[in-house]
Amino acid sequence: MAPMTAQRRVVLASQSPARLGLLRQAGLAPEVIVSGVDEDALTAPSPAELALVLAEAKADAVAVRPEAADALVIGCDSVLELDGQALGKPADAEDATARWKSMRGRSGVLQTGHCVIDTATGERASATASTVVRFGEPTDAEIAAYVASGEPLYVAGAFTLDGRSAPFVDSIEGDHGNVIGLSLPLLRRLLAALGVSITDLWA
Repeated sequence: MAPMTAQRRVVLASQSPARLGLLRQAGLAPEVIVSGVDEDALTAPSPAELALVLAEAKADAVAVRPEAADALVIGCDSVLELDGQALGKPADAEDATARWKSMRGRSGVLQTGHCVIDTATGERASATASTVVRFGEPTDAEIAAYVASGEPLYVAGAFTLDGRSAPFVDSIEGDHGNVIGLSLPLLRRLLAALGVSITDLWA
């Protein structure tokens, strides 16, 4: 019998419970190391590029830490592109309310940057996944109730598919997981580019 190779450690450079949940559902058992990157300090020419710059910054910040040695570090960041603008987490309840009033009945593009760094080799692979989101038309009262729940203050674009705003999203075109925070099909391709099969990372 061939000797068993030690399973690679996977580190998620994000405090997002949604991303952690997606990875666990896909059979992985990532450790979480929060990057501490100041997202507001970074800029890029387009929302898709901004999502990628943020994801790379998170992965880079964690990859250099001693506790990430010999691990596969995954960095992700999402923004909602609406009218060419990149919308991250809303500043406050007032901002979240204004956003929902501007989004209802329209479509936006959820852009999620992904960066995987193999700290054993220094190699990296990164890309952005895009998913079209068609918003429904919640009433002012429904928007007020949703904002009062506090949920939209913690998510890019002030909405999420795995929470209370799901009834306010009529449809999506593309990867469902990408809207929640991480595209598993894209992650599989990025890992493959680094010579790693996602099935080898199953816990």
